[in-house]
Amino acid sequence: MANEHIGMEEEPEIIYIPDDEGNEEEFEVIMKFEVDGSDAKYMMVVPRESAEEETDEVYAFRYEEDGEDLKLFMIEDDEEWAIVEETFNTLVEELDGRDE
Repeated sequence: MANEHIGMEEEPEIIYIPDDEGNEEEFEVIMKFEVDGSDAKYMMVVPRESAEEETDEVYAFRYEEDGEDLKLFMIEDDEEWAIVEETFNTLVEELDGRDE
């Protein structure tokens, strides 16, 4: 399982995602990873204004990179969501040094 974590010592990766009204909202990428046995890539993001605060507001997207373009896809399948959530939680535990 490959993963990439943006550490506090590095410059954060910022992306802009349009809301329902077309206004671009700023998000910080906190983690990118791939799920074992899949070619799909996922990223976890938090709203930029809450990135410095403790927040439970984390969003997950499947993404594809096409040169400089980044395409985000909502995760609508319950099975896919369960796999992404489990992988994310495992990676967070590993980063925190807690193996359960």
